Order: sequence, then structure tokens, then C-alpha cells
Amino acid sequence: MIIFDHISKVYPNHTVFEDLTLQIKSGDFVCITGASGSGKTTLIKMLIGDEKPTGGKILVDDINITDMSEKTLQLYRRLIGVVFQDYKLLLKKTVYENVAFAMEVCGESDEHIHQRVPEVLELVGMLKKQQNFPLELSGGEQQRVAIARALVHKPRLLIADEPTGNLDRENSIGIMNLLLKINEMGTTVILTTHSHEMVDYVDKRVVAIDKGKVVYDGDKSGYKAV
Repeated sequence: MIIFDHISKVYPNHTVFEDLTLQIKSGDFVCITGASGSGKTTLIKMLIGDEKPTGGKILVDDINITDMSEKTLQLYRRLIGVVFQDYKLLLKKTVYENVAFAMEVCGESDEHIHQRVPEVLELVGMLKKQQNFPLELSGGEQQRVAIARALVHKPRLLIADEPTGNLDRENSIGIMNLLLKINEMGTTVILTTHSHEMVDYVDKRVVAIDKGKVVYDGDKSGYKAV
């Protein structure tokens, strides 16, 4: 369970949130949508601990992450998989090496790495290209590798922040199908997107944010573009 409890976020010249409350249950698939500047990215940054709220608290399984020390926060982040719009792959490492690196920096054993990396590459459909470099892949393939890297620690929560922003429709749908598959395996998925088409396609819970406030929370049938 994730609870944003009366969150405020105020910068010197800008207020993003004044009193936002939102709950996400374990196993949910939630699309967070809204126009640029609505607060989607700030919400995600607070959830992964890159930003702290000005007021209120964020609870993840009853643990207040806003009070975590930096050391504890690093351990918490290992329980979360995060996928970004721009992939953030290491261009001089192969597909296999990119995913393995996420385990190496956490001190995982070679045996565990050799077992786990092929598992996640198979899951995302990239096992046959494990020896390719990122620039030899399409945008959709690069995003699949990024998702594999995010899944390598078996996170209970996967955050996909505008993962289809640089992709065409066909590749976008492929990524949405993959996220749906991951959710069906029990992982909570939070998707931020400005694409109404992708929101309609996944057909899951929609949370629309406008000017720092939740203006809609329900299924797609009642959702209207903000």
C-alpha cells in the first residue's frame, strides 16, 4: 500500500502540491496523467526519494519514507524498479552487461547474476539480443532492456515515467503489453503518461492531476482529458 498523506510541495517561486492525498493498493496498475507541469514527475520523484515533500508524509507499507536516512533510502530504492523515457542505458555495455551492472553495483554474486539476467531478458523478449549494444537496437528494444534492468531485483513496485514518450504507436503498445504482463505477475505498476491513447489501451485505474490536485480517480470510462 502506498499512501500520499496530505502532501504539499513548495518551491521558492512555485507551489506544486498544497494538500494532495492518494492511495495505491498493492498489485494495482495506475495511470497517472495530466498536462506538462501538472505535478506527475514531482510525485514520482517524491515516491523514489529524490525529492522530499514540504509537508505531509508518504507511506509505503506503513513505513514513512519521508523520514528515511540516505543509507536507508538507498536500500528502499532497490525495492523499486524505475523506467524513464530516455532509457538511460550504458552505450558501451551490451544488453546483458547493462542488466548485469544493476546487480553488480549491489554486490550480487556472479552465480546469481548469471542466473537472473537471462530470466529477465527472456521476460521482456530480449534474450536473443543480449550481446548487442544499445545503439544496435530500436527505441522499443532499448526500452525493453531498461525494463529488464528495472526488474532485475524483483521489485514489488515498478514505476514507468513516460516510457513511451520517444516511441511510435506500435512500440508503445508493445511496452504497454509488457507492463500489463508484469502487473499480472503481481507487481504494482505506476505509469505516468500524457498519452490518452495509452491510457485507453491499458484500461486500468486513471488518476488525473491538474495544477497539483487530483481531479479524477476512477476507470477510463469516466475519464475526461485534463
